[in-house]
Amino acid sequence: MDGGRLGRTVTHGLQLLDGGGHGGLDRGDLAEPALVRENHFKQINDGPGGHAAGDRALAATAQRLTTWAGSRGVVGRLGGDEFAVAVRIGRARREICLAQLATLLAQPVQTDDGALVDVAASIGAASPDVLGTTDLGLLQRAADAAMYAGKHTGAAVCAGPQHAAVPSINGRRLGRPGTHTLGQAA
Repeated sequence: MDGGRLGRTVTHGLQLLDGGGHGGLDRGDLAEPALVRENHFKQINDGPGGHAAGDRALAATAQRLTTWAGSRGVVGRLGGDEFAVAVRIGRARREICLAQLATLLAQPVQTDDGALVDVAASIGAASPDVLGTTDLGLLQRAADAAMYAGKHTGAAVCAGPQHAAVPSINGRRLGRPGTHTLGQAA
């Protein structure tokens, strides 16, 4: 799914999710976007299992994200090794749920030939209550900056005001592919 369609899908998912209580959440629990990027994906893809191992790692990540989000969220692949999630998480459970996601995404993936491939992911999340906004573009940029701030740590990073202030072009952290020309798709 391309970034534009994903943005519309996630926006629609956020609207549906914010339309009423789900899973014991109260009205103050707004949906929050999270960005997930597999760590060392190129090494998996170029390793002994080749592209089949990379494809299996991507499929496992998508399945794990979908299972984790459940009926509380919507999941999409941005492209390459990146995924976006919009999910409703109660404030009291945010840290626990994101830690569970990091643990889930760090479980080895079994390839078609039976080999186990070590995987892990960087996770950045942005909460409307923390950042004081429901602007999806700002939340996505902050989640992107938080994801890169915590790259290879094994822990999810919740965006703070410092992440919302990171310069961006086309909704992506400045310096990422697709950010060199204003107005062109990333």
